[in-house]
Amino acid sequence: ITEFPGKLIVPGFIDCHVHYPQLDIIASYGEQLLDWLHRYAYPAEARFSDAHYAREVAAVFVNELLANGTTTALVFGTVHPHSADAIFEAAKARDMRLIAGKVLMDCNCPEELQDDADSAYSESKALIERWHGRGRLGYAITPRFALTSSEQQLAAAGRLAREYPDVWIHTHLAENRDEVEQIARQFPSCRSYLDVYDSFALLRERSVFAHCLHMDDKDRACMASKGGAAAFCPTSNLFLGSGLFDLSAMRAADIRCGLGTDVGGGTSLSMLRTASEAYKVLHLQDHALPATRALYLATLGAAEALSLDAYIGNVLPGKEADFVVLDPAASRLSARRSAAAGTIEEEFFALMTLADDRHVAATFVRGKSQRPV
Repeated sequence: ITEFPGKLIVPGFIDCHVHYPQLDIIASYGEQLLDWLHRYAYPAEARFSDAHYAREVAAVFVNELLANGTTTALVFGTVHPHSADAIFEAAKARDMRLIAGKVLMDCNCPEELQDDADSAYSESKALIERWHGRGRLGYAITPRFALTSSEQQLAAAGRLAREYPDVWIHTHLAENRDEVEQIARQFPSCRSYLDVYDSFALLRERSVFAHCLHMDDKDRACMASKGGAAAFCPTSNLFLGSGLFDLSAMRAADIRCGLGTDVGGGTSLSMLRTASEAYKVLHLQDHALPATRALYLATLGAAEALSLDAYIGNVLPGKEADFVVLDPAASRLSARRSAAAGTIEEEFFALMTLADDRHVAATFVRGKSQRPV
């Protein structure tokens, strides 16, 4: 029997949206979304033309996830197929449950990061056949966002989605107002940004949309009826000045939601830090986020958003044994605050607000303790 006196054991954290190729541009100063992509994200992703570099970053990224107590993630690669190979290889070496895909982009982005409709289809298909369902891995068809895909490429992605109904679809939706306005100009026949995806058969069960900030009630009703889920990315939304996620409206519409770090626009791979920022985002909208609800959004709620709650998200008998040991005494201030807590909810809320990776005492994947490699 292994005991952890004075510590908290919680289910492994689940990150519903993150970009592993952007790890090295986290905390990049001064831009909103579209300018930030061109100034920072695209140059960083161009480096992934080097397969060796992709493998190096993937290994570091997986270690950082585990150091922060994250045992499952839905991950963006780059346009290069070997970027997906690299993150799958790194996750498989740790027996992690992870979903990823190569990015699809054929317009409105640097030429060196473009594929086309045919190569997007054929390369994604080959990756699905190679990785989807292998161990604990799953594949996500990954158009970056509708702005960087032609109608032909979105149609090719929809064709893949019909051919492989058990894979995921992972993209961005309504993150930034300028982006939304450009989408309206690029797709004038569509009612909304979400309608673009729906019209190409990319809105269904296992579709996960990051951000979802600038939506109306009709969009939310449509997303709920088709089974789409949302990734709430508070640190990124605040850092890039994109807007505030309306969790109460999403819950009222019965849309499944989980937390996402969205590194590198997001500012931390820690789901505890992310939950703390979610509390502040909701506080600005006169809504509360109790500690137990925050924990749910980072664990079982995220598992439900990813359609993985049959396997992970809590520690019921029969689930895969992904869990995290948290140490409230890992810093002087958190130890002092924890000692003053009257309930476990108060203790966890204080830990959520004050913690970082020092407070993750151990991370277990399928019952095995993980150490950096």
